[in-house]
Amino acid sequence: MKEWGRLVTAMVTPFDEHLNVDYERAALLAKKLVDEGTTALLVSGTTGESPTLSAEEKCELFRVVKEAVNVPVIAGVGTNNTKASVEMGMMAKSCGVDGILAVVPYYNKPPQEALFRHFKAIAEEVGLPMMLYNVPSRTSCNLEASTTVALSKVPHIAAIKEASGNLDQVVKIIKEAREGFLVYSGDDSLTLPILAIGGYGVVSTSSNVASAQMREMIDAFVGGDAERASKLHLKLFNLMKALFVTTNPIPVKAALNMLGFAVGGLRLPLVEANSEVEEVVKRALVELGLLK
Repeated sequence: MKEWGRLVTAMVTPFDEHLNVDYERAALLAKKLVDEGTTALLVSGTTGESPTLSAEEKCELFRVVKEAVNVPVIAGVGTNNTKASVEMGMMAKSCGVDGILAVVPYYNKPPQEALFRHFKAIAEEVGLPMMLYNVPSRTSCNLEASTTVALSKVPHIAAIKEASGNLDQVVKIIKEAREGFLVYSGDDSLTLPILAIGGYGVVSTSSNVASAQMREMIDAFVGGDAERASKLHLKLFNLMKALFVTTNPIPVKAALNMLGFAVGGLRLPLVEANSEVEEVVKRALVELGLLK
């Protein structure tokens, strides 16, 4: 596995005025994020509006971002169809990505044994380092700690993005998973707590607009300065919450546009931020000193 580092940014997908993917802006955003401290990029995740991107658009994004930066690129390939997830994973592999991310299947709510077989099949058939993604608030299905622990022993399954919000579950995974299995926070606002209990890093939405600050906080903790890390985390907290005041990635796209890095609108069924959301986001950016 190529080292992914501790700050993985779940990158937004820029669109032009006609809601076509703006590949040039995607390359520029990728470079900007890496320059600001991002250690790896997740492309075509939830924040990247993966449900409304075609397979061809995703693959072109993987190629463009991979060519633009010298950090690992992780491709979001998971669906609620195992065969389709494998096919997307193989396509991503052909585009040169360094790893894949697969979300817990949504809507069809598989039992735990089925989840184990689903992820095992993807890992074995694609053959790239894989990050599991547990986000029950979106999938209505929790990947239980015992299942994650079992999956940690499957070849190619390297990490998990844990967004259950259940710290006891995260502790169990960290305690019982195979040595070297990495646990990333999938909730920006739980980054420091998860680092404190032995987690490795974060797959972050907030770092689209605050990579330098997120990296500084993580580096402070890893470097042994827990007090400074705590102060930085508290400083970032309102932004972390503001970017989830409504459905992600509506607020983070609004934030980037406010900061002068145009990423366009959103494809239906998502819509652009209304005035109330914009005001919440603006206040958080001003408070953090990112916007005057």
